[in-house]
Amino acid sequence: MQTTESQSQGGKGGGGAKTTTVTYSYFGNFAIGLCEGEIAHLGRIWADGKLLDRNQHTIRWYRGSESQMPDSLIEAKQGSANAPAYRGLSYIVFENFALEDYGNRIPQISVEVIRATGDLADKIFAVNMIPGATEFGYDPEPVIEAVSEVENRYLNRHQTSAETDFLASLDELTGLCRNLNQIALVTSWFGTDLRAGNCQVLPKVEVPSRVLQSGQDWSVGGLRRDQVALVSHHEGHPAYGGTPSDGSVVRAIREIRRRGIKTCLNPFVMMDIPEGNALPDPYGQAQQAVYPWRGRITCHPAPQQPGSPDLTHAARQQIQHFVGTAQPSHFAITGDAIVYFGPAEWSYRRMILHHAHLAVLAGGVDMFIIGSELRGLTTVRGNGDSFPFVEALQQLAADVASIVGPTCQLTYGADWTEYAGYRPDDGSGDHYLHLDPLWADAAIHAVGIDNYMPLSDWRTTGDPDGIGRHSSDPNMLAAHMAAGEGFDWFYASPAHRDHGLRTPIEDGLGKPWIHRFKDLTSWWQNPHTERRGGVELPQPTVWQPLSTPILF
Repeated sequence: MQTTESQSQGGKGGGGAKTTTVTYSYFGNFAIGLCEGEIAHLGRIWADGKLLDRNQHTIRWYRGSESQMPDSLIEAKQGSANAPAYRGLSYIVFENFALEDYGNRIPQISVEVIRATGDLADKIFAVNMIPGATEFGYDPEPVIEAVSEVENRYLNRHQTSAETDFLASLDELTGLCRNLNQIALVTSWFGTDLRAGNCQVLPKVEVPSRVLQSGQDWSVGGLRRDQVALVSHHEGHPAYGGTPSDGSVVRAIREIRRRGIKTCLNPFVMMDIPEGNALPDPYGQAQQAVYPWRGRITCHPAPQQPGSPDLTHAARQQIQHFVGTAQPSHFAITGDAIVYFGPAEWSYRRMILHHAHLAVLAGGVDMFIIGSELRGLTTVRGNGDSFPFVEALQQLAADVASIVGPTCQLTYGADWTEYAGYRPDDGSGDHYLHLDPLWADAAIHAVGIDNYMPLSDWRTTGDPDGIGRHSSDPNMLAAHMAAGEGFDWFYASPAHRDHGLRTPIEDGLGKPWIHRFKDLTSWWQNPHTERRGGVELPQPTVWQPLSTPILF
């Protein structure tokens, strides 16, 4: 196909004879067969070795299913009764493809096709969506920044198959995992200190200012980027991406739901503690660990450290500072924004309740996680053997439920070393089932476990089992889901681990499962009774066997 454009010059008033220039532009309509059988996703496309931006062209592709219909262009050319559907063949159609850059000929086309192999992809039903720390990475709409007067750049597009990275990611994910039914969207605020009494939890950005040519600029809770803190820098660059903009989170949730996929919102604490922080360390080191795990937030000094406030009212006060006093009534949805008008605090409750209102603004979510792996907080004891942070999680669950409504399921993502109980490393023989009140709470719908239980303890040297098997042997790994370390035996020290010295897991009261973090079945099916000094208390906890499902 060709088009013409005429342009006249000279003639009357301009002197000289009038001349007409005719420019011809050539376009191609063509289809290319890719492969026999059905593919999951179409990747990159090259024309004469140059990567094509698919958004700049009219390109349609067909998976190769046995039920696909004829292409509209082929049907228009050949007639509806004569157009083949090419069922069982994956193919691609280019419509009005400009040929000028290719010498007015159809270029050599190379296409990346993606197909799931084996049966793993069809067994994936839910995924976590990360990175969690990204100002615009979750936005389905393009965000373009003006770098200079003559240069712009996309902040959320680094591929050529879709309008934004988020859309490209969803396209490939849903293409490969055909049975996917839920996505957990991880969104990060930042903790500033491992000492609960000093820690703030707040949104941060990568840079103090941006000039956008397209898209909505960053805003969280009605605050602009110049009103919040910057993430720390490492080797001259931001150590993290920024907190996702509220608008990007709302649009991401709506896009996921539009595709018929359930959504879980997972507010997440990342610790922004850089090198050379000079902060007093609750664990007795010269300064706090660099960019540590959130599970290390605790009272100061930490339990079992000299001078620890553990088991006192002072520990409860430190926990209360971290939790804060923000209430559901301190938030309002105004237009497309969440507005906060409560106490001037950057607290854990403020982060979680903010996200609960975001879920409502987005049209609702199916699941909400009120926290994850905060074991350094859940194990701090107040006076009278109380666990103030567990109490705070119970109240938070009730408050979130009042915002998101009864159709949204709630859970806490406990660390795998935390979910089943707490034994202080003090030789007391005490065993607390500190999370049982949370698991039994009416607002909690599942026992949530971030499950990193070891299936193998293989070492590069030695063979403790004497079986000569590599750690990736499927039969060995399957057998150790309810056996091996954490079920049959444990390592009493790092030195024992290094030398393969295993101590059997035993219990003088006939309940060895109470010490087996891998024995999920027994833990779930039995009543729970705490111990003091190694002796069971007269009454079991509030946990009811078989009452609440376990969710990894």
